[in-house]
Amino acid sequence: MKLIRSLGSWLGVAFLWLLHLLPTRAIAAVGRGFGTLAYRFGRGRVARINLAMCFPDMPEEERNALALAHFKSLGRALAEQSIFWFGRKERAMGMVRIIGGEHFDRLKGTPVIVFAPHFIGLNLGGPKISHVFPGTASIYSTQKNPVLDHYLYQGRVRFGSPKLLSRQEGMRAIVKSLREGRLFYFLPDMDFGARDSIFVPFFGVPTSTVTALPRLARMAGAKVVPTVTRQTEDGYEVTVHPPWENYPSGDVEADVRRMNTFIEEQVRLMPEQYFWAHKRFKTRPPGEPNPYRE
Repeated sequence: MKLIRSLGSWLGVAFLWLLHLLPTRAIAAVGRGFGTLAYRFGRGRVARINLAMCFPDMPEEERNALALAHFKSLGRALAEQSIFWFGRKERAMGMVRIIGGEHFDRLKGTPVIVFAPHFIGLNLGGPKISHVFPGTASIYSTQKNPVLDHYLYQGRVRFGSPKLLSRQEGMRAIVKSLREGRLFYFLPDMDFGARDSIFVPFFGVPTSTVTALPRLARMAGAKVVPTVTRQTEDGYEVTVHPPWENYPSGDVEADVRRMNTFIEEQVRLMPEQYFWAHKRFKTRPPGEPNPYRE
């Protein structure tokens, strides 16, 4: 069984290598096609549950169309990842442009947390930031599949040589990187379980949310700069927002609410591009059932 999984992984890598040889528009079309297939063959259930919880007043037919649009965009982003794994630097970097990069320039010498919510383009926006602003850092979770782990890791470090920290290294390693002057690319908007989390609203739903963003900002004396990657018709745009003022405020719950409110505002601008395939509401307050359990 292990041999079969390994062979399947290598076949997947070979497919992505061949895919990157196509014109970018063709790669996008293939990705949208695979996203449609993934949705049609049962992978869309989690997205539909998430959308029903976040947009209960939206007609079901409209929510289903939104879930399908999400999978098409997600499939395209995954297919275009092949360019970042195997393509020329000029081609990969040319797919992404940065808007508002002057906010990073103005904070040189200051610890900066790049708060990057889980929009589907973040794995393409991150390398662009690493390329334009060398010396970044981020968290990397080792994958169980060694083939996938190798290529995911190499894809992250091809441009700009970011420092990848293991999640097991904890807060101290992150604070050290921040104090070294690195931009820390941080993605705190996933369900990591109850540990170090509190329940705050996300689209009105009590949501288990890690408190690491304000805690890290306080410990390192860092500025928080929200950064969102949007998938466009012909590539990706990384929008660097102004650094948050009066953050952290000293009220952890209020600071985490501010984080979720910002994400909500961005989701409403491009609802199909938030990562709805993640079981964001799996951890529930005591007495509430897991909404994904069949």
